[in-house]
Amino acid sequence: MLYSGQVHGVGFRFTAERIALSSGITGFAKNLTDGTVEIVGEGNQDQLEIFLQELKNEMRGHISDSRVDWEPGTGEFSSFEIRF
Repeated sequence: MLYSGQVHGVGFRFTAERIALSSGITGFAKNLTDGTVEIVGEGNQDQLEIFLQELKNEMRGHISDSRVDWEPGTGEFSSFEIRF
């Protein structure tokens, strides 16, 4: 997932982490140098759709564009974290 807009300095990654933990999603959120936020999330489809909708609802005033690429999970994550 890639989010653009005013997504740095507004608690975007921390909001994503809170929603992910409450939704059972594992993975990470990371600010990229081009001003976007990358999120990699693993969970079942229902969990991921809830995560995406809740993040969109809570951060809609900051997101100007988003891209979601669906790929099979790798199982490499045991929790959700913020990466720097």
